[in-house]
Amino acid sequence: MTMQAMIDEWYPVGLFSQLDSDGRTTALMGEPIEVARDADGNAKVTGGDGRVLPVRVRYGHVWSSLGEPKKELFPIPEADQPGRRFVDVGVVRVRCSPLRAVENFLDIAHFPFVHTDILGAEPHTEVQNYKVEIREEEDEVWATQVKFYQPQAAKSASGGITTEYMYRVPAPTCSVLYKTCPPRPSEWDVITLFVQPLAEDLCDVWPWMALFDDETAMTDLIHFQQTIFLQDRSILENQIPRLLPLDPGMEIPTRADLTSIAYRRWLKRHNYTYGAQLVAQ
Repeated sequence: MTMQAMIDEWYPVGLFSQLDSDGRTTALMGEPIEVARDADGNAKVTGGDGRVLPVRVRYGHVWSSLGEPKKELFPIPEADQPGRRFVDVGVVRVRCSPLRAVENFLDIAHFPFVHTDILGAEPHTEVQNYKVEIREEEDEVWATQVKFYQPQAAKSASGGITTEYMYRVPAPTCSVLYKTCPPRPSEWDVITLFVQPLAEDLCDVWPWMALFDDETAMTDLIHFQQTIFLQDRSILENQIPRLLPLDPGMEIPTRADLTSIAYRRWLKRHNYTYGAQLVAQ
């Protein structure tokens, strides 16, 4: 499978706070890499052939690339907003395509069935109309005006509310979710999914959050988000085919899948095909 278009993108390869001089061995798109701190305490990423790879440290994570990124890592302005709590959720390994992991994150129709009594509940299963666009200037997929009833929208929520969402895909294996912030209705909570493609059918998922929540213990915030994602993992690991089909005729979408359709179209446009299935088999 060609992967040239995705070689030059940035990918998360570890939590900066957990790095030491011994480093950790991991992989990026099939190539073994070493992530460590150098003598000055800076992050350093080395490829399997010993070459030093490009590095950025942002949003609590170390980012790297096997190629030469043509642009800087995408901005999340809320990451610089005073008063927010930044939550390094950790990592969950999932035996699925990295593109499948992102697409699942964009899907709201599964909330009542997979995240029952947390992010959704029957009989509140209908996905209301929402807006999806590929924003040409930023070259990102956006879904806005997404509303869903949730029994427990966040760890800080005290009861069921209709939550508003915005979804953003700024990179092929990353998504940023903005959702109603119960303690501060004028602001958005930010929940991200940073996906490290280990192979075409295996990935490490690094969720990260920037929240206005001064009450909840950090361990509870981490546990809440890990609970949600572990519920997703069982679904992701049983999806067939394992790779994400990009041919529109291979899986039948519903009206609720507008974001997924736009994401697949955007991937195809850029030839982001590492982890994708291009033709029916």
